[in-house]
Amino acid sequence: MEISIIRRKNISKFLLSLAGLLFLSLQAMAFQPADIKYVEFKGEVVNERNGKPISSAYLAVQDSNISTITNSDGEFSLKIPEDLTNARVTVSVLGFQSKTLPIDFFKSEKTRIELSEVVEELSEISLYKATNPSLLVKEMLDKKDENYLSDESLMTSFYRETIKKGWSNVSLSEAVVKIYKSSYNNSKKDLVSLYKARKSTNYDKLDTIALKLRGGPFNTLYLDMMKYTEYVLRPEMLDSYKFTFDEPTKINDRYTYVVNFKEVDESDPWYFGKLFIDAETSTLVKAAYSLNVDDREAAAQMFVKKKPNGAKVYPTELKYEVDYAQNNGKWHYAYGKAQMDYVVNWKRKIFNSKYKINSEMVVTDWQEYAGNDYRKNTDFIRPNIVMVDDVSGFYDSEFWGSNNIIEPEKSIQNAIDKIKRNIDNN
Repeated sequence: MEISIIRRKNISKFLLSLAGLLFLSLQAMAFQPADIKYVEFKGEVVNERNGKPISSAYLAVQDSNISTITNSDGEFSLKIPEDLTNARVTVSVLGFQSKTLPIDFFKSEKTRIELSEVVEELSEISLYKATNPSLLVKEMLDKKDENYLSDESLMTSFYRETIKKGWSNVSLSEAVVKIYKSSYNNSKKDLVSLYKARKSTNYDKLDTIALKLRGGPFNTLYLDMMKYTEYVLRPEMLDSYKFTFDEPTKINDRYTYVVNFKEVDESDPWYFGKLFIDAETSTLVKAAYSLNVDDREAAAQMFVKKKPNGAKVYPTELKYEVDYAQNNGKWHYAYGKAQMDYVVNWKRKIFNSKYKINSEMVVTDWQEYAGNDYRKNTDFIRPNIVMVDDVSGFYDSEFWGSNNIIEPEKSIQNAIDKIKRNIDNN
C-alpha cells in the first residue's frame, strides 16, 4: 500500500510503499437482480458475562453465501432476501462459543446477541496430534490446493478506509466492490472493480499537509496469506522463520492450533504474529500479525519514496488480520484488516504529527464464476488509485441499496451525519 502526504502550501509529496498492492476502478454494473426484495436487520453482539461489545464477530447466513461482520462497537447490519424466511444465522468470533439463531430471532433494530467466552480446557484434548510447529505450517501450505477454493469466484465485498490525525477523522472512503478471485492453485492476481463508492475529506484539520492512502481494496485483499504466500509465508523460506506452539483454542467451534511465528533475521523490518490452523484439516482459518518497524531508518527507506525538505516520515506500528470462511468443505478469504500508524516530524518544530490509517474489507456474498465476460464489461484502472481523489462524494440513505456493509462506528457515523447536514444546508 502507498501513502501520499501532500504539503498544502507547495504541493510537495511523500510516497510510502508496502510492496505489491494494486487498486482498481469505479464500475457501474448491477450486483443483484432488481426484482429481489431484501430485509435489513440491525443489532449488536456482546459478551454475555459483562455486556461489552464484541468487534469483528462474523455473521453468516446458513445455506447461502451471505455474511457480514460487526464494527468496533459490536454493531452489525445484515440484509437478506425476503424469501429466506427459514434462514439461520451463525455468529462466531475467536475466543467465544459460536451461536446459531433462527432469522425470527432478529429484529429490524436493536437485536442483542450474547456470546459466551470459551472456558473449555483444550490442551488435554487428544485431537491435537501435531508436535512440530514448523512441519504443521509446511503441511498447511502443502494442502492449500486441497483445502481452498479451486474454482474462480465472484465476490461481493464492502471496503472502508479511514485516516485520523490524533482522534479526528480527516478522511473516510467506503465502497461496495466486486472481486474476481482466481483459484488458490492459480498464480493469477485477483481483479477488483468498484461498484459504489463514496468519500469525504476534511483537510482543514491537517494544518499544513494532507495524507492520502493509495491501494484501496487491495490493501486488505492482498492480506490473503494463502493466496499470496509470496508476501509473508513463502514455502521456500520457511527456514527463515521460528515457529512455536501457543495455547490451542476454538474458532467456529472447531479445535484450532495456534502457532507463533517470527522472522529470524531482524536486520530489516520483520514479520511476527500468530497463525490459527484447523486441527482436523490443517487449514489456516485466521492470521493476526505485525511488521516490526523499530528501526526507523530502515522503515523509512522501505516505505518513503518522496518527501518534502525538512520532514521525516516513518511508520510506528503496522498490524494486519485475515480471516477465512468455509463453504461446502472449501475455505476462502472472508475478511482483511490493516491498521497503520505513522509519524511526520518537521525540522524546527517541537511537536510531531501522528496519523492512524485503518482499512478493512469483508466478503458479504460470493458465487462460483466460470467465464471471461467480465473482462469485456468491466474497466480495471491503473494500480495507483487514491480513493479520496477518484470516487464521488456522499449520497442519500438509499445509496447502498441491498448491499451488506459494515455498520459505521460512532465516530464515523458522526462524521457522516455532519457531511449530510452540510449537503442539506447547501
